[in-house]
Amino acid sequence: MAGLYPEIEPHKRGMLPVGDGNLVYWETSGTPNGKPAVVLHGGPGSGRSLSQRRLFNPDVYRVVQFDQRGCGRSTPHASALTTSLRSNTTWKLVEDIETLREHLGIERWLVLGGSWGSTLALAYAELHPDRITELVLFGVTTGRHAEFDWLFRGGVAALFPAQWERLRAAVPVADKDRDLVEAYHQLLHDPDPVIRERAAYEWCMWESATVKWPPTAKLSPRFEDSDFAMAFARLVTHYVRHNAWLDDGWLLQGADALGDIPGFMINGRFDFQAPLANAWTLSRVWPRAKLVVVDGAGHAPNEAVTAELTSATNHFAHAPALQPRAGRIGVRCLMGTKGDSASLRSRARRPELIAEADRVRAMAPGPLEDSVSLLREDRDSQ
Repeated sequence: MAGLYPEIEPHKRGMLPVGDGNLVYWETSGTPNGKPAVVLHGGPGSGRSLSQRRLFNPDVYRVVQFDQRGCGRSTPHASALTTSLRSNTTWKLVEDIETLREHLGIERWLVLGGSWGSTLALAYAELHPDRITELVLFGVTTGRHAEFDWLFRGGVAALFPAQWERLRAAVPVADKDRDLVEAYHQLLHDPDPVIRERAAYEWCMWESATVKWPPTAKLSPRFEDSDFAMAFARLVTHYVRHNAWLDDGWLLQGADALGDIPGFMINGRFDFQAPLANAWTLSRVWPRAKLVVVDGAGHAPNEAVTAELTSATNHFAHAPALQPRAGRIGVRCLMGTKGDSASLRSRARRPELIAEADRVRAMAPGPLEDSVSLLREDRDSQ
């Protein structure tokens, strides 16, 4: 594809233990002592894209790629029914990114993320802005509940009625008027492999219908691998049914943490999976980012989108790193698993966190009460 740098091979790779029995596959390419950059893939469950390392000048960048929990070469793989997804959450992935950064001895890096990867990049950036030099996002999503509903609960179905009806037709009659995400989640966990495989196929047919411009009626080639399709469908439904463990609008509300981070947002005008309004709304609260709209492009990057992404990484190739700012207080991630809470408590025993916790609790009382009390206990014990 035009706009990409020549193909290169990784010069280092490994399997990183990240806890909960998970091993994350990672690899680095480009210049070993170059400007660090990490690529956050989409999905969840898409895994590394070999072409995405070619968005970076290999003579300048040290490019880090990894497979998020449950997909690609990471283990255990989500295609197996026996693989529990309990510890596979947004906040666990954020922790994995930090674990990988520390493992590789990187102080700060450019973060590039597309589609789901842009939501993950924002979550990581808002909690760890001091670890980021620049952000490059494409096919922009921000984790709002309306965004999940648009793609998976009937919003975009107005533009793809036949494909949506096919998705509905594959669930039992009693479930046709239920939340299809929940219905498919159940099918993808059915003990009958035939039922699971059909559910994964139909889910991936829906994903295939909305990804390109012009649209296509064919199954995307990547889903022809049944293990890939199963892992992808299980992970996407797992994340969507939990709204990615994000309070509605939380990433936009906390975008002030991005204030010192320069960036690019690149979006196709005809992106049905990540409508342009997502990036536009984010641009209103992240003034240091430049929004680039690519006419004639959908969600899957075409040559024009690829050229803009390469232009963005070239723009930052020799940019001086700005002074990092303190990280956003990640109180809302206490809404996740107990493991997430314990991890946050161990990293954030500062008076300003307690103040932020009180502020957040006032806005959203209830589930945060116990977590705020635990944070106070930690502070008082110091």
